[in-house]
This record gives sequence, structure tokens and C-alpha cells, in this order.
Amino acid sequence: MRVTIHTDHPFLEPESSRDPVRRLRGRLGGTVTLWTSGSGSARSGLTVSSLVVANGSPAHALALVDPDADFAAALETSGTAVVQLLEWPHRDLADAFAGITPAPGGVFTLGSWEDTAWGPRLEGVSAWAGVRLADEPRDVGWSLLVDTVVEHIEIGEELRPLVHRRGGYVHPS
Repeated sequence: MRVTIHTDHPFLEPESSRDPVRRLRGRLGGTVTLWTSGSGSARSGLTVSSLVVANGSPAHALALVDPDADFAAALETSGTAVVQLLEWPHRDLADAFAGITPAPGGVFTLGSWEDTAWGPRLEGVSAWAGVRLADEPRDVGWSLLVDTVVEHIEIGEELRPLVHRRGGYVHPS
């Protein structure tokens, strides 16, 4: 029996069958963020790379999230979230919060967390923001558009941002 190692995902559809909108979005790329909300045993989180930060007074962070994710309900309940920028060493954590890999004991056992006024914050992130819902989330395509007001920002030294492009992580140069 011969074993073959594939460079592509073994269950990936042929390129001609893939959704062109997803293919376009995948080519945009972006820093992976982790959005977390809630407190205690009611914490929830989701990795998000489809977002934009709009400068202004106040500034807004807008994101497209999975409407079926537990995070969407947690955000609507609490009204607040922490948006943290992940770095290269956080790849496994990002996959766990995306539901791609298992997290025995739960995703919040994968790191050290500090409670903030906006929700749980992963200790050691290079930058994070505390946000509050500005409006009711609404359906946009297959996603939920979340509009939040940025209430607090902390910026530290960025070493190696975690960038997602075309279905995978790319190592920053």
C-alpha cells in the first residue's frame, strides 16, 4: 500500500466548483481577530477576519460573523465584546475558536484570560479594543453584520501578525 501526501486540502472542491464570492474575499486577506463576549461560564468567542475599522468620533468596528455561531447570541445578550488581534503563535487558538480543531475542556482553556468591562481578553495580545453594539446586528448575505462603537483601545508591540489569506495562514515577511 502506497501513502500519498497531498499539498491541498483532501476535501477541497475543484477550483471550478468553488463560490466566486468566497474566492474573491479569500484573496483580500486580513489580520485574524478574535472577538470574545460574556463572562464566567457564559463566555463565547469567534475568529473573524472579515472586518473594517472606521475612524471617526466615535470610531466603529464592523464585522461579518456567522449568524449560527454561539458568539452572535452572546454578543447580542451582553452588548459588548473584546476585539483582539492575533499573532502567528495563536494559530491553534484561532482554529479552535473557528471550530476547525477540537478544544478539549473548551476554547477558553487554551490561553490565559483577563476579564474586562467588555468581555474576556486573551493575555499577551499585541492590540485589543473594547467595543459596544451600536445597532442591532442584521443579515447581510450569509453573514451577520455587527456594527460596534470602539470604546477602548490598547496598542502594544506587533511582532508577527496572524494573517489569513485564501483559506490558510500566511507567515508575515
